[in-house]
Formats: sequence, C-alpha cells, structure tokens
Amino acid sequence: MIQGKKILAVITARGGSKGISRKNIRPLAGKPLVAWTIETAKVSGYIDRLVISSEDEEIIRIAGEWGCEVPFVRPAELARDDASSVDVVLHAVKKLPGYDYVVLLQPTSPFRSTADIDGCIEYCIRRGAKSCTSVTLPERHPSWMYSMGREGRLQPLIDPGEEKATRRQDLPVVYVLNGAVYVAECEWFMAGKTLIDHSTIGYEMDQESYMDIDQPYQFHIADLVLREQG
Repeated sequence: MIQGKKILAVITARGGSKGISRKNIRPLAGKPLVAWTIETAKVSGYIDRLVISSEDEEIIRIAGEWGCEVPFVRPAELARDDASSVDVVLHAVKKLPGYDYVVLLQPTSPFRSTADIDGCIEYCIRRGAKSCTSVTLPERHPSWMYSMGREGRLQPLIDPGEEKATRRQDLPVVYVLNGAVYVAECEWFMAGKTLIDHSTIGYEMDQESYMDIDQPYQFHIADLVLREQG
C-alpha cells in the first residue's frame, strides 16, 4: 500500500510460446523464468497482493511453489496467441475487485528489480497519473532507421529535414517501452481498457536492468549474465 492506495500485481504467464517452448517455466540460471519475477515482486514495499494469471497446470503449480498466489485459472480464450495482455489483466481485476491500482509484470523481464517496480508505482501515484510504464533508451535511434520500398529503396523513418544528424548526442532523446512494469489506476483502466494513452507517464529504467526475453539467443544471454552475477 502507498498513500492509502491498495495495489494488485498480476504476473501474466500462459503455457504457449512461439519463440521458446515452455518459456515461462524454462530454467534460467537455476530457477524457472517466472520465479525471477515472483521473487522480485514478493519483496515489494507497495504491492498488497501478488497473483499469477495462467491456464497452464504446470505453471500454476510452479508459481505456487515459489510463493505466488493463484486465485483463479485463466480462461482458455485468454490463453490464445491473439489474446492481449490488456484483456488478461482486465479479467484479473474483475475477478479480484477492491484495489486502487493494478501492476502488470511479465515474466520475460528477469532483470527488472524490486526498486524498478516500486519506483514505477511510486512515480505514478505521487505524480497523480492514471498510468505509468517503464521505458529505456533504445539501442538504435529512430532517426537512423529506414523503411524499404518494393524496389529496395530506403526511406528514412523520420524526415531528417535539411540537415541529418550524424552524432547520437545531436539527436533528441527518445525512449522505448520495455515491457517491464505497467501501473494503472483500476477505474481508469477498466473504463478505457488500455494501459497506455496520451496521459501515460514514463518511468526510466537503466539499460542494464532491461532485457525482454523473446528468442532463444536472448534466453542464453540472460542465463550467462545472471550466472555471472551470482
């Protein structure tokens, strides 16, 4: 709880995965991937209730073993490839009423710290924002990105104007959503059915604290880094 506001955190972990088979429970540096998020969220100073939303019996069992509450089984229609995280969190908020804010935590961000979670929650509430999401600096600036036409001709994604910047420090600072932490006021979220709109504020995370695991090579890199960190 923070400033009298009750906080519900939802970890979303379905059984299916396109990039990595059984990704959410695959061992990462000695623990199931989902366990990294559970352990980090359990020691939050602000989260009042931590639950997992899953349709998968094995994920549910493992989440329980690592101390995460499983108050319901996710409906099958919310476990398909076309189901959105917003729909999954909406289902959780409806099943568990009585909270002021909801936090979405995806298992694919094992480097996210408790300080990141609490920092995003605190920043959202102290600023009086309806929603806040974690962001980080991109590896490549969009001013250096191109689209490619049918004939293979490159077109700048952003119009460089009369003079194109050649140094990164000359470019405007931009951020990318990193998917690590989403915070939203429950009433606002349920009314708009979105986690992000024009009023959303961003909480900056260090690049070192961010890696979204979607492909096998990312899983291997994360495993090596976490083992080195001990």
